[in-house]
Amino acid sequence: MSVVITGATGKLGRLVVESLLASGVPAADITATGRRIDRLADLGVAVALADFDEPTTLESAFAGADTVLLVSASEAGNRAAQHTRAIEAAQAAGVRRVVYTSAPKVSGDAWTLSPDHKATEDVLRASGLAWTILRNNWYHENYGPTLAQVAQTGVLLTSAGEGRVASAARADYAAAAAAVLTTDGHDGRTYELTGDVAWTSDEFAAAAAEVLGRAVVVQNVTTEEQKAILTGAGLDAGTIWFVTSIDADVRAGILGDATSDLRDLSGRPTTPLLDGLRALTPAAA
Repeated sequence: MSVVITGATGKLGRLVVESLLASGVPAADITATGRRIDRLADLGVAVALADFDEPTTLESAFAGADTVLLVSASEAGNRAAQHTRAIEAAQAAGVRRVVYTSAPKVSGDAWTLSPDHKATEDVLRASGLAWTILRNNWYHENYGPTLAQVAQTGVLLTSAGEGRVASAARADYAAAAAAVLTTDGHDGRTYELTGDVAWTSDEFAAAAAEVLGRAVVVQNVTTEEQKAILTGAGLDAGTIWFVTSIDADVRAGILGDATSDLRDLSGRPTTPLLDGLRALTPAAA
């Protein structure tokens, strides 16, 4: 097996490389790629420059690989074009299979993150390559800034209402990706990867209170009220749009359906929210 990991300078990609090594994949069979290869040297695997905006680097990085893990890029609005270039480079390089880290429920109603991911899934399915799609739900780690704010104020500000989030630790998703990369039977499959338990804002507040050692109250407001509060706190317009849009998606149930796919692939229960927040507590303190 030879596998290329895109975005290995990012947290998920790095964890996938570490999971592959821990599962016994020889370092010589793994290529970690990114725009800053100096940040990959400590992984102990082959490294290659790969820039989604420079197709020639992608084709070179993918040459000789059987499988590419296409870790979603971070530039919203530009991702579909970047991912398409990566898929085309995989075709040109003779790659057999692409595994793509997508987002939840992108084939259903449109939500904040779905357009780029749906477009990428459509390109991948039409590519003629073998494919597997990993629709990763929210990461516990996404709530680091929220936990830091709660640590300072004792207030969880949200417009998510009674919506639930089936989040899991980034390491859980990395373990599932490593399993898909190293075992058979995943071609043509789409997995909805989530934590085992979907939690509410009240349950988040209770977990935060336990790890922070202080009382936490939930301030549930309307979207417009949340925008006004965040504006008053000095947040920029883009951040305000993203925060309120995701809360609206949570309120609509987009992130709230727990499945067994993640624990089935990883072979272990997913990390509970309490443990996920506990890991974030030093940064929040």
